Amino acid sequence: MLATKLCRIPVTSFATGIGKPLNKPQLCLRTRVQQLASDSRSGVSRRAQKRGIKETLSAPAGESAFSVGKGMVAGAATVGLGSLCYYGLVSKEMSALDQRVFWSDEIKQRIRSTYFYFGASVGLTAASAVAIARTPALMNIALKNSWVAIIGSIGAMIGTSILTQSIPYKEGFGTKQLAWMLHSAVVGGVVAPITLLGGPLIVRAAWYTAGVVGGLSALAMCAPSEKFLNMGGPLAVGLGVVFASSVGSMFLPPTTALGAGLYSMSLYGGLILFSMFLLYDTQKVIKRAESHPVYSPQKFDPINACMGIYMDTINIFIRIAIILSGGGGRRK
Repeated sequence: MLATKLCRIPVTSFATGIGKPLNKPQLCLRTRVQQLASDSRSGVSRRAQKRGIKETLSAPAGESAFSVGKGMVAGAATVGLGSLCYYGLVSKEMSALDQRVFWSDEIKQRIRSTYFYFGASVGLTAASAVAIARTPALMNIALKNSWVAIIGSIGAMIGTSILTQSIPYKEGFGTKQLAWMLHSAVVGGVVAPITLLGGPLIVRAAWYTAGVVGGLSALAMCAPSEKFLNMGGPLAVGLGVVFASSVGSMFLPPTTALGAGLYSMSLYGGLILFSMFLLYDTQKVIKRAESHPVYSPQKFDPINACMGIYMDTINIFIRIAIILSGGGGRRK
C-alpha cells in the first residue's frame, strides 16, 4: 500500500521550495519497468501471432492430417455398411432390385452389355499396364515426371475418352470399339507405374477394390432407384476440391503440414468422393437403360454408359494401392 501511494505522489513534492505540483502524476521507476516489460511481451506475442500461420503451415507434417483422412474413410465405410443394411433389410421403398421384375428383356440386355464392357475395360487396362511395365522403353516414358509428360498423359486420356464417346455405337466390332480399346490402353499406361509397388500388393489392392465396388454396387441396387441421382451438384463441387488438392500437392512437399493436408485430401477425400460417384453412376446406368426408347434410331450405347463406373473403379484402385503401400501416412 505504501509503495502504491508513493507512486502517485508528484516528484516535486519531495523537494522544498520547488513550484506547484505537476497536474499529471508521474509513474515511479518500478511501475515504468513493469510497463516496459508488459509492452515487450505484447510485442513478442503479436510478432509470434503474425508468424504463427506461416510457421504452422510450413512446419513438419505430423500424423494428424493422415489420421483425419483415415477417420473420414472409416466413417464413410460405416455409413455405407449401415445404409446397405438399412436399404437391404429394413426400408420398404421400391429399389432398383425390386423393379427388376418389371424390366423387359431389352432393359436387362442393356445392363448386361454395359457391365460386359465395364469388365472388358478393366481387363484391357490391366493387360496394358502389365505390357508397358515389361517394356523398358515404354516404362521410362510412363515414369517421367516432367510437365510435358504429365500434360500429355492427361490430354491423351481426355482426348481418347471424348473420341470414344463421340462415335455412334454399332453392334459388332467397328470404329467405336477400336476407340474404346485405345482409351483403355492409354489409361493402362497411366496406371503402369503402380506396378512398381509389387505384385502381391497390387493383387491385394485389386481384391479390396473389387470388394468396395461390389459393396457400393449392391448399395446402389438396394437403395431407391433415384436416391443417389440427386448428388450431381455436390459431387461436382467435391471433384473440384479434390482436383485442386491434387494440383496443390504437386507444388508443396508432403513433409510440410500444408502439403500433407492437401495430399491427404487428394488421397482419402478422393477415395470417398469416387466411391460416392460410383453410387451415382451405377444408378445412372440403370436410369439410362430404362429410359432409352426402344424404337430410337440411335441404339443404346453400353460403352458410353460404362465409362463413369469404369473411371470410378480406376480411381478407387489407385488410391487403395497407394494407401496399402504406406503412402497414406502408415509407417511400416
